[in-house]
Amino acid sequence: MADRDSIFALSTPPGTGAIAVLRLSGPGVGDALEELLSGPLPPPRRFSQRALRAPDGELLDRGVVVWLPAEAGSYTGEDMAELQVHGGLAVVRSLLSLLASLPAFRPADPGEFTRRAFEAGRLDLVAAEAVADLVAAETARQRRQALAGTEALTGRLAAWEGALVAVSARLEAAIDFPDEDLPADLLARVRAETAGLRDALLAASYEVALGERLRQGFEIALVGAPNAGKSSLLNALARREAAIVHETAGTTRDVVEVRLDLAGFAVTLLDTAGLRAAAAVDPVEQEGMRRARARAAGADLVVVLFDSEILPVMDHETLDLVDDRSLAVLSKCDLEAGGAMAPGGLRALRVSAKTGEGLEALQQRLAERVTDLCSGQGDALFNRERHRAALAACAEALERALAAREPALMAEDLRVARSALGRLVGRIDVERLLDSVFREFCIGK
Repeated sequence: MADRDSIFALSTPPGTGAIAVLRLSGPGVGDALEELLSGPLPPPRRFSQRALRAPDGELLDRGVVVWLPAEAGSYTGEDMAELQVHGGLAVVRSLLSLLASLPAFRPADPGEFTRRAFEAGRLDLVAAEAVADLVAAETARQRRQALAGTEALTGRLAAWEGALVAVSARLEAAIDFPDEDLPADLLARVRAETAGLRDALLAASYEVALGERLRQGFEIALVGAPNAGKSSLLNALARREAAIVHETAGTTRDVVEVRLDLAGFAVTLLDTAGLRAAAAVDPVEQEGMRRARARAAGADLVVVLFDSEILPVMDHETLDLVDDRSLAVLSKCDLEAGGAMAPGGLRALRVSAKTGEGLEALQQRLAERVTDLCSGQGDALFNRERHRAALAACAEALERALAAREPALMAEDLRVARSALGRLVGRIDVERLLDSVFREFCIGK
């Protein structure tokens, strides 16, 4: 739109660096670029080394300019440009200040470039969300999940949308043109295809919880008695001093969180307050213990630590947390006094945060357990509550369509299903349904 603001933003992280990239988008980009370059625009979609100047002719920098007119297929669907300049603060500030002074130019809002791409039909909502996920990806698995959102997920949605349009078209044809030469088993085929779509959508909606965990990361809580070695183990796994370690019992009062890449999974390790009889501690430590139990209850996996130095004695506060969701660990194995096996036949890994013994085996076991949480749950391409709600609404509408006794009622439920799927991708295309009716059945020829 000609009266729309043009926007600009620094696309590289703020601060000093070798290179900084500025992006511009909007109807005024061509004029702004000509002013910056003090000359004609460079060839479209070509890297050009040019001098960038202030309105008074002062040289601001020499950098690489890319001109991306809308007709050449830009990301936002409107005129764009990228400036690749030296990453010094003075250069970046001068260019940002100059752009802000131009008529109808303003700094971009968060995500506004991608929003304009969506509004221009360059990508749908799930693809736009995948762009955000790709930028935020911390691990290889998150990167693959985000890329699948732009490719495999978009393809799957397009296939469902096409199938739903085709089913609706056949049913509408049977209702509106009963005298046409249509297949005798048309309604039976419509019901069979509707049932198949319903099952596929329900299966996808069940995958959302796992998809969210892959995108947001898994939580692993470290629990145990005071001085069992939780903070030392956290620091060893994080390879830095993230938590305070001291011989004084009860040093950790609150939950300390550390983000890790564990075999491609994003994982948050939780160091929690030591557990012991509540009567023996002050109110602050009691609150720390309450938070420790609460975070352990909500974690995907619990590492239960037992102090090898005091074996065969074992604290029951910690022992009560051992279950199918936990992994038992004998800490301080370099100081163990009671042997490698815990009493009662408890199977546990032996580790030493001080010497590093057993740390690699522990990381491997944790990775295996997290992988087990993901097995047998599909591709998990959908990863937001919005996705689950839209998929469930579409499946529910298809279920009602299958239960409808009249074709007209079934057609209405199919329309509701198309609307739900349209909300998922951010569009509802009625014209596709009309085109399908006329193309497939050649009505009115």
